Amino acid sequence: MTSSTAGDASWSIGELAARAGVTVKTVRFYSDQGLLPEAGRSSGGHRRYGPEALGRLRMIRSLRTLDLPVPDVGRALERDDALADLVADRLRELRPQLVALRWREAALHLLTDCSPEERARRLDLIGAMGLPPDTDVLARFWRRWLFPARLPAPLLAGIVDVAVPAPPHDPTPAQVLAFGRLRAIVTAPCPPGVVDRPPAPRRFRDGFRPAVLYSGLREAYDLAAPELRAGRAPVGGEALDRYVAAWADAGGARDSAAFRRRLTGVLADEPRLDHYWDVVSELATPPGAPPEPTPGAAEAWLREALTGAGPRAWTTADSDPPGRRTPP
Repeated sequence: MTSSTAGDASWSIGELAARAGVTVKTVRFYSDQGLLPEAGRSSGGHRRYGPEALGRLRMIRSLRTLDLPVPDVGRALERDDALADLVADRLRELRPQLVALRWREAALHLLTDCSPEERARRLDLIGAMGLPPDTDVLARFWRRWLFPARLPAPLLAGIVDVAVPAPPHDPTPAQVLAFGRLRAIVTAPCPPGVVDRPPAPRRFRDGFRPAVLYSGLREAYDLAAPELRAGRAPVGGEALDRYVAAWADAGGARDSAAFRRRLTGVLADEPRLDHYWDVVSELATPPGAPPEPTPGAAEAWLREALTGAGPRAWTTADSDPPGRRTPP
C-alpha cells in the first residue's frame, strides 16, 4: 500500500490508525458500523480516509471511553444536540451503580478489624438485607403494625416515612450495620407472650379510632422532643397531657385520674420497637452529637412520665361521662 504524500488528501486505513493511536481492527470496526466516512477507495479497492475521519475517530474514542454504547455514539455524531441528552441519560444510569458500589465498599470495611465470630454475624446481616438495603420490609412491618385498613392514606404514609429511614447514598460502615440490624429486628421471630403481643391500640374495645390516636401522638411527640434534647427526666406537663388526650379522644373517653390509671395498665414496654427506635436514632445522630429524639424515644419518655406522674388533680368528679368508652 502506497503511503500518502503531502499532496494526497487521503490516508489508508493503516495510516489513519497510526495517526489516531488505535489498531487497524478498531478503524475497520467503526467503518463497518457507519461511524467513519470514507473519502473513497484506492485503485486496489482499499479504503481511504480524509482528515475529517481523524477528528471523528478521536471523538468516537472519547465517547467510548465514557462507556456510551456504539448506537448512542452514532446518534451523538449525527446530531449536535444529542450529546447533552446522552450524557444526562448516562449519569442517571450511573448514579444507582455508584451508590451500590459505595454500599459494598462500606460493607467490606465493616468486615475488617473484628473477631471471626463478629465477622460471621455481620456477614449474615449483610446477606439478608442486600446492598443497597431494600427498606420495603421495614415499611411492610410498620403498615401491619399501624391498623393500615383504618388509617387515612396520608397519615399512614407520613408515619411510615418517619419510621423508615432512607438509606444514605454514601454510607459509613456503622450505617451498613445499622440497616442490617433494623431488618433483623422486624423479621426475627418474637418470644411468645413478650414482644409479639398486639400493639396497645388493638387492646381497646371496638369503636377505637386509631387515626385520632396517631394524629394526637404526633403532636405529643413534638412537644416532648425539646424535653428529650434537654435531657430532662420524664415529668407531667403539656406533652404528657397531649399524650393522654390522644388516647382518650381515640377511645371516646375523658382524661381523668381514673383514665390515666387504666391507660397505664394498657400501655406496656415494646422491647422490639424500643430497640428499633434506638437504631434509628443512631442513624439520625451525627457522631459525637447528642441522640436525636425519635418517636420511639418520645413514646418511652411519655410512658415513663405517665407512670411516675401520679394521679392528676381534678375539680370535677373523677369518672367518665355516660356513653364514653374507656380502655378495657
